[in-house]
Amino acid sequence: MPDLIRTSTGRERLAARCRDVCEARPFALAVMSVILLNAVLLGIETYSGLSAEYGVHLDAAERFCVAAFSLEMLIRLGAYADRPKAFFRDPWNVFDLLVVSSAFVPFLRENTTLLRLLRLARVLRTAQFMPQLRVLLVAVGRSLPGTVSFLFVGALILYVYAMIGWICFAGHDPQHYGSLGRAGLTLFLLMTLEGLGDAVHAGLAVSPFSILYYASYVLLASFVLVNVLIGVVLNALEEAREMEEEAKRAAQAADREPAGQPGRAPAAGADELRLRIAAMRSALDDMEEQLAPPGAVAPAAAGSPSLAGASAGAR
Repeated sequence: MPDLIRTSTGRERLAARCRDVCEARPFALAVMSVILLNAVLLGIETYSGLSAEYGVHLDAAERFCVAAFSLEMLIRLGAYADRPKAFFRDPWNVFDLLVVSSAFVPFLRENTTLLRLLRLARVLRTAQFMPQLRVLLVAVGRSLPGTVSFLFVGALILYVYAMIGWICFAGHDPQHYGSLGRAGLTLFLLMTLEGLGDAVHAGLAVSPFSILYYASYVLLASFVLVNVLIGVVLNALEEAREMEEEAKRAAQAADREPAGQPGRAPAAGADELRLRIAAMRSALDDMEEQLAPPGAVAPAAAGSPSLAGASAGAR
Protein backbone atom coordinates (compact mmCIF):
# COMPACT_ATOMS: atom_id res chain seq x y z
CA MET A 1 0.00 0.00 0.00
CA PRO A 2 1.49 3.40 -0.94
CA ASP A 3 2.46 5.81 1.78
CA LEU A 4 -0.35 8.41 1.79
CA ILE A 5 0.55 10.18 5.00
CA ARG A 6 1.62 13.74 4.16
CA THR A 7 4.83 14.76 5.88
CA SER A 8 4.97 18.19 7.44
CA THR A 9 7.10 20.83 5.76
CA GLY A 10 9.73 23.02 7.37
CA ARG A 11 7.36 25.99 7.52
CA GLU A 12 4.73 23.99 9.37
CA ARG A 13 7.26 22.69 11.90
CA LEU A 14 8.55 26.23 12.46
CA ALA A 15 5.02 27.58 12.86
CA ALA A 16 4.11 24.80 15.31
CA ARG A 17 7.16 25.47 17.48
CA CYS A 18 6.63 29.23 17.44
CA ARG A 19 2.95 28.78 18.34
CA ASP A 20 3.95 26.61 21.29
CA VAL A 21 6.25 29.40 22.48
CA CYS A 22 3.63 32.14 21.96
CA GLU A 23 0.94 30.18 23.79
CA ALA A 24 3.18 29.47 26.77
CA ARG A 25 2.34 31.48 29.88
CA PRO A 26 6.01 32.38 30.69
CA PHE A 27 6.30 34.00 27.24
CA ALA A 28 3.28 36.23 27.87
CA LEU A 29 4.56 37.15 31.34
CA ALA A 30 8.00 38.00 29.94
CA VAL A 31 6.57 40.26 27.23
CA MET A 32 4.28 41.95 29.76
CA SER A 33 7.26 42.57 32.04
CA VAL A 34 9.20 44.22 29.19
CA ILE A 35 6.20 46.42 28.37
CA LEU A 36 5.96 47.54 32.00
CA LEU A 37 9.73 48.11 32.08
CA ASN A 38 9.37 50.34 29.02
CA ALA A 39 6.63 52.32 30.80
CA VAL A 40 8.81 52.74 33.90
CA LEU A 41 11.71 53.96 31.77
CA LEU A 42 9.50 56.59 30.18
CA GLY A 43 8.45 57.80 33.62
CA ILE A 44 12.04 57.99 34.88
CA GLU A 45 13.09 60.06 31.87
CA THR A 46 10.66 62.80 32.91
CA TYR A 47 12.93 63.54 35.91
CA SER A 48 15.87 65.51 34.59
CA GLY A 49 18.12 64.66 37.55
CA LEU A 50 17.66 60.91 37.23
CA SER A 51 17.89 61.09 33.45
CA ALA A 52 21.22 62.91 33.63
CA GLU A 53 22.67 60.65 36.33
CA TYR A 54 21.59 57.30 34.91
CA GLY A 55 21.51 58.20 31.23
CA VAL A 56 23.83 55.37 30.18
CA HIS A 57 21.82 52.76 32.07
CA LEU A 58 18.55 54.11 30.69
CA ASP A 59 19.88 53.90 27.12
CA ALA A 60 21.02 50.32 27.72
CA ALA A 61 17.61 49.41 29.15
CA GLU A 62 15.90 51.01 26.14
CA ARG A 63 18.06 48.97 23.75
CA PHE A 64 17.18 45.85 25.73
CA CYS A 65 13.47 46.63 25.36
CA VAL A 66 13.85 47.14 21.61
CA ALA A 67 15.74 43.85 21.27
CA ALA A 68 13.16 41.99 23.37
CA PHE A 69 10.24 43.43 21.40
CA SER A 70 11.95 42.58 18.11
CA LEU A 71 12.58 38.99 19.22
CA GLU A 72 8.98 38.66 20.37
CA MET A 73 7.70 39.96 17.02
CA LEU A 74 9.92 37.53 15.10
CA ILE A 75 8.55 34.63 17.13
CA ARG A 76 4.97 35.76 16.55
CA LEU A 77 5.66 36.15 12.82
CA GLY A 78 7.12 32.64 12.84
CA ALA A 79 3.89 31.33 14.36
CA TYR A 80 2.18 32.36 11.11
CA ALA A 81 4.86 30.98 8.80
CA ASP A 82 2.45 28.41 7.36
CA ARG A 83 -0.31 31.01 6.79
CA PRO A 84 1.24 34.52 6.56
CA LYS A 85 -1.97 36.26 5.48
CA ALA A 86 -3.68 35.29 8.73
CA PHE A 87 -1.19 37.44 10.66
CA PHE A 88 -2.37 40.62 8.95
CA ARG A 89 -6.06 39.80 9.42
CA ASP A 90 -5.71 40.60 13.12
CA PRO A 91 -5.58 44.41 13.65
CA TRP A 92 -3.67 43.98 16.91
CA ASN A 93 -0.90 42.10 15.11
CA VAL A 94 -0.61 44.93 12.58
CA PHE A 95 -0.56 47.52 15.38
CA ASP A 96 2.17 45.66 17.27
CA LEU A 97 4.24 45.25 14.10
CA LEU A 98 4.05 48.98 13.31
CA VAL A 99 4.93 49.99 16.87
CA VAL A 100 7.92 47.63 17.09
CA SER A 101 9.25 48.31 13.59
CA SER A 102 9.03 52.09 14.09
CA ALA A 103 12.15 51.92 16.28
CA PHE A 104 14.17 51.03 13.16
CA VAL A 105 12.82 53.78 10.86
CA PRO A 106 15.59 56.40 10.44
CA PHE A 107 13.42 59.54 10.57
CA LEU A 108 11.38 58.38 13.56
CA ARG A 109 14.43 57.08 15.40
CA GLU A 110 16.15 60.46 15.19
CA ASN A 111 13.12 62.54 16.22
CA THR A 112 13.04 62.53 20.03
CA THR A 113 9.42 63.64 20.38
CA LEU A 114 8.02 61.12 17.91
CA LEU A 115 10.20 58.37 19.35
CA ARG A 116 8.83 59.01 22.84
CA LEU A 117 5.28 58.96 21.54
CA LEU A 118 5.92 55.66 19.81
CA ARG A 119 7.51 54.28 22.97
CA LEU A 120 4.41 55.40 24.81
CA ALA A 121 2.31 53.48 22.26
CA ARG A 122 4.10 50.30 23.36
CA VAL A 123 2.19 50.52 26.64
CA LEU A 124 -1.02 49.92 24.67
CA ARG A 125 0.42 46.57 23.62
CA THR A 126 -0.70 45.24 26.98
CA ALA A 127 -4.11 44.84 25.30
CA GLN A 128 -2.61 41.96 23.30
CA PHE A 129 -2.26 39.98 26.54
CA MET A 130 -5.30 41.33 28.42
CA PRO A 131 -8.55 40.37 26.64
CA GLN A 132 -10.72 42.64 28.81
CA LEU A 133 -8.60 45.69 28.00
CA ARG A 134 -8.72 44.74 24.32
CA VAL A 135 -12.52 44.59 24.49
CA LEU A 136 -12.66 48.05 26.09
CA LEU A 137 -10.40 49.60 23.46
CA VAL A 138 -12.43 48.05 20.65
CA ALA A 139 -15.61 49.31 22.32
CA VAL A 140 -14.20 52.84 22.45
CA GLY A 141 -13.37 52.67 18.74
CA ARG A 142 -16.80 51.35 17.79
CA SER A 143 -18.54 54.00 19.90
CA LEU A 144 -16.86 56.86 18.00
CA PRO A 145 -19.56 57.20 15.28
CA GLY A 146 -22.30 57.38 17.92
CA THR A 147 -20.18 59.76 19.98
CA VAL A 148 -19.78 62.09 17.00
CA SER A 149 -23.56 62.22 16.60
CA PHE A 150 -23.88 62.88 20.33
CA LEU A 151 -21.39 65.76 20.11
CA PHE A 152 -23.25 67.29 17.17
CA VAL A 153 -26.61 67.21 19.01
CA GLY A 154 -24.96 68.49 22.19
CA ALA A 155 -23.30 71.37 20.33
CA LEU A 156 -26.62 72.29 18.74
CA ILE A 157 -28.40 72.37 22.12
CA LEU A 158 -25.53 74.34 23.65
CA TYR A 159 -25.63 76.89 20.84
CA VAL A 160 -29.40 77.42 21.11
CA TYR A 161 -29.32 77.85 24.88
CA ALA A 162 -26.24 80.09 24.70
CA MET A 163 -28.07 82.40 22.31
CA ILE A 164 -31.11 82.47 24.60
CA GLY A 165 -28.87 83.15 27.59
CA TRP A 166 -27.11 85.99 25.80
CA ILE A 167 -30.46 87.55 24.87
CA CYS A 168 -31.93 87.27 28.37
CA PHE A 169 -28.97 87.74 30.73
CA ALA A 170 -26.28 89.69 28.82
CA GLY A 171 -27.31 93.02 30.32
CA HIS A 172 -27.53 91.76 33.90
CA ASP A 173 -24.65 89.27 33.96
CA PRO A 174 -22.09 90.24 31.28
CA GLN A 175 -19.37 88.24 33.02
CA HIS A 176 -21.11 84.96 32.19
CA TYR A 177 -23.42 85.87 29.29
CA GLY A 178 -21.77 88.94 27.75
CA SER A 179 -21.05 87.12 24.46
CA LEU A 180 -21.94 83.89 22.74
CA GLY A 181 -18.60 82.37 23.71
CA ARG A 182 -18.97 83.27 27.39
CA ALA A 183 -22.53 82.00 27.46
CA GLY A 184 -21.46 78.73 25.83
CA LEU A 185 -18.62 78.28 28.32
CA THR A 186 -20.95 78.98 31.24
CA LEU A 187 -23.50 76.45 30.01
CA PHE A 188 -20.80 73.89 29.31
CA LEU A 189 -19.65 74.13 32.93
CA LEU A 190 -23.26 73.92 34.11
CA MET A 191 -23.56 70.61 32.24
CA THR A 192 -21.63 69.04 35.14
CA LEU A 193 -24.10 70.70 37.59
CA GLU A 194 -21.20 72.63 39.10
CA GLY A 195 -22.36 76.07 40.27
CA LEU A 196 -25.95 75.43 39.19
CA GLY A 197 -27.38 76.84 42.44
CA ASP A 198 -25.60 80.18 42.06
CA ALA A 199 -26.68 80.44 38.41
CA VAL A 200 -30.32 79.75 39.27
CA HIS A 201 -30.34 82.36 42.05
CA ALA A 202 -28.75 84.92 39.73
CA GLY A 203 -31.35 84.16 37.08
CA LEU A 204 -34.26 84.45 39.53
CA ALA A 205 -33.03 87.95 40.39
CA VAL A 206 -33.60 88.83 36.73
CA SER A 207 -36.89 87.01 36.10
CA PRO A 208 -38.83 84.20 37.81
CA PHE A 209 -39.20 82.50 34.42
CA SER A 210 -35.45 81.84 34.31
CA ILE A 211 -36.11 78.68 36.29
CA LEU A 212 -37.68 77.22 33.14
CA TYR A 213 -34.53 78.05 31.18
CA TYR A 214 -32.16 76.32 33.61
CA ALA A 215 -34.47 73.39 34.35
CA SER A 216 -34.99 72.54 30.67
CA TYR A 217 -31.27 72.90 29.95
CA VAL A 218 -30.24 70.64 32.82
CA LEU A 219 -32.86 68.08 31.81
CA LEU A 220 -31.63 67.95 28.21
CA ALA A 221 -27.89 68.38 28.68
CA SER A 222 -27.16 66.65 31.97
CA PHE A 223 -29.68 63.81 31.94
CA VAL A 224 -30.93 62.98 28.45
CA LEU A 225 -27.69 63.48 26.50
CA VAL A 226 -25.45 61.84 29.11
CA ASN A 227 -27.71 58.79 29.28
CA VAL A 228 -27.72 58.59 25.50
CA LEU A 229 -23.92 58.61 25.53
CA ILE A 230 -23.86 55.85 28.15
CA GLY A 231 -26.22 53.81 25.98
CA VAL A 232 -23.97 54.24 22.95
CA VAL A 233 -20.91 53.10 24.90
CA LEU A 234 -22.69 50.08 26.40
CA ASN A 235 -23.94 49.04 22.97
CA ALA A 236 -20.43 49.32 21.55
CA LEU A 237 -19.07 47.31 24.48
CA GLU A 238 -21.52 44.49 23.77
CA GLU A 239 -20.56 44.50 20.09
CA ALA A 240 -16.87 44.40 21.03
CA ARG A 241 -17.45 41.35 23.23
CA GLU A 242 -19.26 39.57 20.40
CA MET A 243 -16.39 40.40 18.03
CA GLU A 244 -13.88 38.99 20.52
CA GLU A 245 -15.85 35.75 20.81
CA GLU A 246 -16.11 35.45 17.02
CA ALA A 247 -12.36 36.05 16.69
CA LYS A 248 -11.66 33.27 19.21
CA ARG A 249 -13.91 30.84 17.35
CA ALA A 250 -12.30 31.77 14.02
CA ALA A 251 -8.82 31.25 15.49
CA GLN A 252 -9.78 27.84 16.85
CA ALA A 253 -11.24 26.85 13.47
CA ALA A 254 -8.08 28.04 11.71
CA ASP A 255 -5.91 25.95 14.07
CA ARG A 256 -7.97 22.83 13.29
CA GLU A 257 -7.76 23.51 9.55
CA PRO A 258 -4.89 21.82 7.65
CA ALA A 259 -2.11 24.35 7.21
CA GLY A 260 -1.22 25.61 3.78
CA GLN A 261 -4.44 24.58 2.04
CA PRO A 262 -7.32 26.32 3.82
CA GLY A 263 -9.57 26.51 0.78
CA ARG A 264 -8.91 23.01 -0.60
CA ALA A 265 -8.79 21.06 2.65
CA PRO A 266 -12.19 19.28 2.29
CA ALA A 267 -11.55 18.16 -1.31
CA ALA A 268 -8.00 17.02 -0.58
CA GLY A 269 -9.19 15.09 2.47
CA ALA A 270 -11.92 13.33 0.48
CA ASP A 271 -9.47 12.31 -2.27
CA GLU A 272 -7.02 10.99 0.29
CA LEU A 273 -9.77 8.99 2.01
CA ARG A 274 -10.89 7.44 -1.29
CA LEU A 275 -7.33 6.44 -2.13
CA ARG A 276 -6.87 4.81 1.24
CA ILE A 277 -10.14 2.87 0.92
CA ALA A 278 -9.12 1.62 -2.54
CA ALA A 279 -5.71 0.56 -1.24
CA MET A 280 -7.26 -1.30 1.70
CA ARG A 281 -9.70 -3.10 -0.61
CA SER A 282 -6.85 -4.15 -2.89
CA ALA A 283 -4.85 -5.44 0.10
CA LEU A 284 -7.84 -7.40 1.44
CA ASP A 285 -8.45 -9.01 -1.95
CA ASP A 286 -4.80 -10.08 -2.13
CA MET A 287 -5.04 -11.60 1.34
CA GLU A 288 -8.23 -13.48 0.33
CA GLU A 289 -6.51 -14.97 -2.68
CA GLN A 290 -3.59 -16.16 -0.54
CA LEU A 291 -5.78 -17.63 2.23
CA ALA A 292 -8.48 -19.20 0.00
CA PRO A 293 -8.32 -23.09 -0.20
CA PRO A 294 -7.51 -24.73 -3.56
CA GLY A 295 -10.50 -24.79 -5.93
CA ALA A 296 -12.26 -21.85 -4.24
CA VAL A 297 -13.93 -19.27 -6.42
CA ALA A 298 -11.83 -16.07 -6.63
CA PRO A 299 -13.41 -12.66 -6.17
CA ALA A 300 -15.19 -11.31 -9.23
CA ALA A 301 -13.04 -8.19 -9.40
CA ALA A 302 -10.06 -6.75 -7.61
CA GLY A 303 -12.05 -3.76 -6.37
CA SER A 304 -15.04 -5.78 -5.08
CA PRO A 305 -15.87 -5.67 -1.37
CA SER A 306 -14.20 -8.28 0.80
CA LEU A 307 -17.54 -9.63 2.07
CA ALA A 308 -18.47 -10.68 -1.50
CA GLY A 309 -15.17 -12.59 -1.87
CA ALA A 310 -15.66 -14.28 1.48
CA SER A 311 -19.18 -15.48 0.61
CA ALA A 312 -17.94 -16.79 -2.77
CA GLY A 313 -15.14 -18.76 -1.07
CA ALA A 314 -17.64 -20.25 1.40
CA ARG A 315 -19.80 -21.56 -1.49
